[in-house]
Amino acid sequence: MVTDQQVRRLFKLMKTQTTGCVAAAKAGMDEKTARKYVKAGNLPSELKVEHTWRTRTDPFEAHWEDIREKLADNPGLEAKTLFEDLQRRFPGVFSDGQLRTLQRRVKRWRALEGPSKETFFPQLHRPGELAQSDYTHMGKLGITIAKQPFDHLIYHFVLTYSNWETGSICYSESFESLSEGLQAALWELGGVPQAHQTDRLTAAVHNALHQEEFTQRYQALLRHYNLSGRKTQAASPNENGDVEQSNYRLKRAVRQALLLRGSFDFESIEEYRRFLRELFTKLNRGRRERFLEEQRILRHLPQRRLESCTRLEVTVSRASTIRVSNNTYSVESRLIGESLQVELFADHLDLFYAQKRVDSMPRLRGRCRHLINYRHVIDQLQRKPGAFENYRYREEMFPGSCFRLAYDELKERHTQQVAAREYLKILALAAKESEVAVAAALDELCGHQPVTAQAVEELVHAQQIASPVTEIGVAAVDLLSYDRLLSGQQELAHAI
Repeated sequence: MVTDQQVRRLFKLMKTQTTGCVAAAKAGMDEKTARKYVKAGNLPSELKVEHTWRTRTDPFEAHWEDIREKLADNPGLEAKTLFEDLQRRFPGVFSDGQLRTLQRRVKRWRALEGPSKETFFPQLHRPGELAQSDYTHMGKLGITIAKQPFDHLIYHFVLTYSNWETGSICYSESFESLSEGLQAALWELGGVPQAHQTDRLTAAVHNALHQEEFTQRYQALLRHYNLSGRKTQAASPNENGDVEQSNYRLKRAVRQALLLRGSFDFESIEEYRRFLRELFTKLNRGRRERFLEEQRILRHLPQRRLESCTRLEVTVSRASTIRVSNNTYSVESRLIGESLQVELFADHLDLFYAQKRVDSMPRLRGRCRHLINYRHVIDQLQRKPGAFENYRYREEMFPGSCFRLAYDELKERHTQQVAAREYLKILALAAKESEVAVAAALDELCGHQPVTAQAVEELVHAQQIASPVTEIGVAAVDLLSYDRLLSGQQELAHAI
């Protein structure tokens, strides 16, 4: 096939060569072909005739108006759906191989007559102007802590100009996690941008006790850092596009780093937190130049951070429990009827009575869940052993599988009330002495000899007898050895 470049070369050679045969040979084409282009005086691309006619009959011509009406009414219809409808209405007329023909025609209709498509408008980002943040779920990556599944989120913070990013582990979308994550990001950043943009924060608002209270506290947080708050429109995640795209890239980077590490398991949450910190540092290295531009423009941080907890006042119920954010927690039974002040953080809650902290416990994720500590109620359960069998939170009274096995064995040998009384004595021993020691004693007894509270107590006390301390004698230091060493060094110096 002769190209435009060859013909241009031919036209130049015809002016310098003695014959057309030589010019054609040097242009790399046949002499007859060369004469054709010289006679026409045009390039191959200029002589090419546009293909505007059909090579075969359109099998959908008779039905196209019907198809077009359906597309006009429902632009979302796919060509395959329309094709299957034609095959159903006109059996034997259309073969499967004609689907591609209809797909091409529908595609042409969409381009020429169809509805307009969503358009993305590239934004101009300026240094230090805007930060975006969002929550991204990490559960599908299969990360585990001490071999246990770790379902969690990451609060993700991104500067839109330099794409500098950081993040923090959290367990739900709440005001507490938003406040802690945003403040941690700003203090790590070392400054404050002009504006902070989020999505509608629907989940975080839903998890709050009152929507108005959430809005007021969020506005107070923004005022504390002199930040202008922005929100995307409903169902418009593309408006938060920088952080949305960064969420995808972050999860991909985490997965690749875990594959390179060779394990998705961490010994502790702190080890996983260090892993993320190192990953963010690595991701930000290539953004240093633009990041430095932003740092010079960022506003100063306030003198201190704003408190990230929610303060509540609750009353301890007769069941020795409190309700916080639709979850149930147990407390010491001596606090029944008293009012407690609760400081609710993103991952834990602190309980105060008479301005003194009386307990701290992990915050439950989700709703309608419970956290019951057998140590809080064991004294009262011993007084009412008949309540044990149908106790709503009875399963929480088995801190390990060996405790459950021991109770089942007791029920086989005694009546229900006697078994409950004997088991509660064992549980009280675990609360008073050591849960680990009692568990070890139960492991030794189960399957070998009858389990009784007395037998468990004897084994626990036997384990607690300390072995005699081994006496270690330390010989006195011979100071003459130092004198010999020093004198040897002096003789060596004189010899040199």
